[in-house]
Amino acid sequence: MREEEFHLKFFMCVIRSHQVVRTPQSTAAEASTSNRLIPRPPPKTDASQSLYTDDDPGTEEGIPHLQTEWIMTHEEHHAARTLGVGKAIAVLTSGGDAQGMNAAVRAVVRVGIFTGARVFFVHEGYQGLVDGGDHIREATWESVSMMLQLGGTVIGSARCKDFREREGRLRAAHNLVKRGITNLCVIGGDGSLTGADTFRSEWSDLLSDLQKAGKITAEEATRSSYLNIVGLVGSIDNDFCGTDMTIGTDSALHRITEIVDAITTTAQSHQRTFVLEVMGRHCGYLALVTSLSCGADWVFIPECPPDDNWEDHLCRRLSETRTRGSRLNIIIVAEGAIDRNGKPITSEGVKDLVVKRLGYDTRVTVLGHVQRGGTPSAFDRILGSRMGVEAVMALLEGTPDTPACVVSLSGNQAVRLPLMECVQVTKDVTKAMDEKRFDEAMKLRGRSFMNNWEVYKLLAHIRPPAPKSGSYTVAVMNVGAPAAGMNAAVRSTVRIGLIQGNRVLVVHDGFEGLAKGQIEEAGWSYVGGWTGQGGSKLGTKRTLPKKSFEQISANITKFNIQGLVIIGGFEAYTGGLELMEGRKQFDELCIPFVVIPATVSNNVPGSDFSVGADTALNTICTTCDRIKQSAAGTKRRVFIIETMGGYCGYLATMAGLAAGADAAYIFEEPFTIRDLQANVEHLVQKMKTTVKRGLVLRNEKCNENYTTDFIFNLYSEEGKGIFDSRKNVLGHMQQGGSPTPFDRNFATKMGAKAMNWMAGKIKESYRNGRIFANTPDSGCVLGDAVLRHTVHMRTTGRWNLKPETTVRSGKHGPPT
Repeated sequence: MREEEFHLKFFMCVIRSHQVVRTPQSTAAEASTSNRLIPRPPPKTDASQSLYTDDDPGTEEGIPHLQTEWIMTHEEHHAARTLGVGKAIAVLTSGGDAQGMNAAVRAVVRVGIFTGARVFFVHEGYQGLVDGGDHIREATWESVSMMLQLGGTVIGSARCKDFREREGRLRAAHNLVKRGITNLCVIGGDGSLTGADTFRSEWSDLLSDLQKAGKITAEEATRSSYLNIVGLVGSIDNDFCGTDMTIGTDSALHRITEIVDAITTTAQSHQRTFVLEVMGRHCGYLALVTSLSCGADWVFIPECPPDDNWEDHLCRRLSETRTRGSRLNIIIVAEGAIDRNGKPITSEGVKDLVVKRLGYDTRVTVLGHVQRGGTPSAFDRILGSRMGVEAVMALLEGTPDTPACVVSLSGNQAVRLPLMECVQVTKDVTKAMDEKRFDEAMKLRGRSFMNNWEVYKLLAHIRPPAPKSGSYTVAVMNVGAPAAGMNAAVRSTVRIGLIQGNRVLVVHDGFEGLAKGQIEEAGWSYVGGWTGQGGSKLGTKRTLPKKSFEQISANITKFNIQGLVIIGGFEAYTGGLELMEGRKQFDELCIPFVVIPATVSNNVPGSDFSVGADTALNTICTTCDRIKQSAAGTKRRVFIIETMGGYCGYLATMAGLAAGADAAYIFEEPFTIRDLQANVEHLVQKMKTTVKRGLVLRNEKCNENYTTDFIFNLYSEEGKGIFDSRKNVLGHMQQGGSPTPFDRNFATKMGAKAMNWMAGKIKESYRNGRIFANTPDSGCVLGDAVLRHTVHMRTTGRWNLKPETTVRSGKHGPPT
């Protein structure tokens, strides 16, 4: 069987129950579900045997990776169910714990069992591997139930000195051979993965020594002649090179952001300065993204120490912020922060500097291990699950000649990279910092890290210039339903526009406000503190512009608007199309405009992900966790949950994966009464096990006839005497709340990209003393495709989109 990326819907079927009835037709259809879930690029030939070189597009930060193929046929689906027959897999977690490890363990166990393999837990990491006995236990389908929402690692983790010695590895090999285990999945940091590679490289010699000592037979040695190793990176620091995000990082950002938000309120009350120390001994990712997410005044990271005389610059920056009306200052310090001479920069030292120079009331908060705790975010649950699937496939497809690999995240794709090459690059970063080659260290961290740093410097370290003659006027507005992160996008758009020397206007109440002239100029302080606020402070409405072209054209002329940034969902996209059509009648509409996708539904054509969808997804997951807890307590209860999303099943599908649902009904995958009946039968069988609960998600417009009430009534009738049914309609709570770190970071960088695009397009459209833009590419969606007036949309909510450009972005990876 070829290397495969399990389709998301297929994977949901696998991890929820291996007893679900799937017809050949429905399975084949799963391969064509919305590419918003897992993109499927054209496959390359000989993918499973070819490593690409550094100049190939398939490389990640200079490390070649194995390109996977994406479409799974029914025959391959059947082959997958027998792929692991006769094989055994062990899974362990090692090193520091990280939220999302349990999701990875669960995926390894369930996909392994689905393929016919035996799967073993190794408790207490490498120590359990060395000690053997009850530390190595066979896992069952039910043994990983209710693990998704748990933080830390259920199977335990421990530092192990014994495994560093050959004698310890000899005992570990003996324990594996006696159980017939020849596949090992290690979830941990670079140290844990390096140990795994050493173990694999010594495997033949270890078997030879065990056989000579009479501890294993020749038959056992032959049966276990080689060991396959696959690594998954679990680290809240995101310090492993070769992957865009490690398991646990997003959840740690959630913990940090929650604390920063809480501190901000008390800091504003007392006009205080807070210095927060976050983890990151060798990597400043947490500190950097936190600073972007909360609009911190200053950040110290080990990869880029501040310039000489940074003390003067810091104090001047804090003073200027207070002068502009701010009542607080936030400074983020990574625990490994240093200056250009390698001297540590501590949170206490920064506090003493601020108190001595400025006399501000200053407090220090060291977050510590709270960053490792708590429930994993939806992102980490999905990331751990996807990586666990790919790890099993890599193990079962491995041969004696297959090098040890690590499953990494590249954009929104799970890829396999050579393990030790990634470890070496990670070590090279630390070495570069030790040798004060900081520019090289930044480059080794990757494009996403550098992009974060550049955007942060723009928003925090550059003084906005005074408006100059010849500057342009750009307006920004929100359209459609509110989505968490809209305010962060507005803040970024306004401030980047001001940094460029332009005049920036804000429009209240969407296109309706544009028609009524509800427009005002925004300064730097106007958007202060907006990053962490939910909803839409500008106000947003679903009104489209077509009926108000005359008034809108008049106000574009009155306020001299030369570019328009539209932040919103499908209505923003549709409104953009109407503006392009309106150019035929009104020359005033011939200005560049860009749409930043912002909607919980994640249904904007041309984009993989929208601002606000991550926050909504986490809200659904939190609710589902509580509902599952209730169902587990009462026993024999099935909950039917209705999610938002319009005609897009993104929320229902991803929440189903992240919350461990038994089924998810979505518009993109039609279902019949027979499918509903099959799911009822599955739940009837499930109630006979120790897991006596059920969770079913339904996208609000998945089917006009099979409504939430209909499904609830059906389940209630068919489950009489076996299980009770309950229903919940989550409603508008999915649109509310404070934006997640992902949405803040994503929105901030989308705003910056929008203004950079706008600056270039305005200059390009300057003709005869005025702005005149009437080409198709002068109106775009900031995502994967340029808006075209030839786009055809059906009333059902589906569309046929002809992409004009391709830009990688996606939920399954951090915004780059």
